[in-house]
Amino acid sequence: MENTTLTASPKTLSKKPAGFFTKLVQQRALVLMSVPFLIWLFVFKYLPLWGWTIAFQKFKPAKGFFDQQWIGFEHFAFLFQDERFLRVLRNTLAMSTINLVLGFVTAIVLALLLNEVRHVYFKRVVQTVSYLPHFISWVVAASIVQTTLSPDGIINELLIWFGWVDKGNEILFLGIGEYFWGLFGASSVWKDVGWNTIVYLAAMTMIDPAQYEAAKMDGANRFQRIGYITLPGIKPVIIVLLIMQIGHLLEAGFEPQYLLGNGMNVDYSEVIDIFVLKYGIAQGNFSLSVAAGMFKTVVSFILLFAANYLAKRMGESRLF
Repeated sequence: MENTTLTASPKTLSKKPAGFFTKLVQQRALVLMSVPFLIWLFVFKYLPLWGWTIAFQKFKPAKGFFDQQWIGFEHFAFLFQDERFLRVLRNTLAMSTINLVLGFVTAIVLALLLNEVRHVYFKRVVQTVSYLPHFISWVVAASIVQTTLSPDGIINELLIWFGWVDKGNEILFLGIGEYFWGLFGASSVWKDVGWNTIVYLAAMTMIDPAQYEAAKMDGANRFQRIGYITLPGIKPVIIVLLIMQIGHLLEAGFEPQYLLGNGMNVDYSEVIDIFVLKYGIAQGNFSLSVAAGMFKTVVSFILLFAANYLAKRMGESRLF
């Protein structure tokens, strides 16, 4: 048999990867589609950053920029010496961590359960029911939570029915500060767990079905197929979403805490955003509010890059 040698043509060998501007021209339709978003991003996210200078001033709205009194890091020093700010920082970190853990675990578990359902109609019903609360505003959702947890609500009625609480001694759940973090976590899971499963279900559809068939032929049961095929298949998505959530660790929210909070649970319900509103904007202390917001942004930035670097060192998927 004669040996045949495949040789590449000179044109093929001399072909170089397309440069940046060449790709820009080739993908001009996508670039033009992204222009409005880039303009919005610049106007509403980057252009207002000059306002951070207010954090280093004793800002007076009636004075011009160059007439303001510069006081350096005085507001930052005040924040870390203020007992109220340290308390809201504790609440923010606690509720963010609870939301992070519960949100991830419940969303992944629900996605795994839905992926194993073979009855299409039942699967669609469960998905629809779990998605619906996400589209309810927190104003309506908080009202539902308050009604459910009220002394004459369904939770107390069930506790009385089971004999765990006596009639007339109903529990005022939102009046006990120590309960607030748990109630917030449960409310957030109820509202967003269905929506959070969408990404994981989409990632599961990218797994080759042949892997499940091969594992089934080898005698792997359903839990083994989940542990050795499904979870490793969606692991990159889990890591990327985890990195993004860690970057938002100081973003515990505003609406649920503001709407569910009251004078009895204020020591556990206030977060940084409420602190900014109550003790900064409402009292005209704009410099203090900007300092608190700046602190939150800088810490989030550091956490994001630290989580991404750690994922890179561990050989996992990362954002960049």
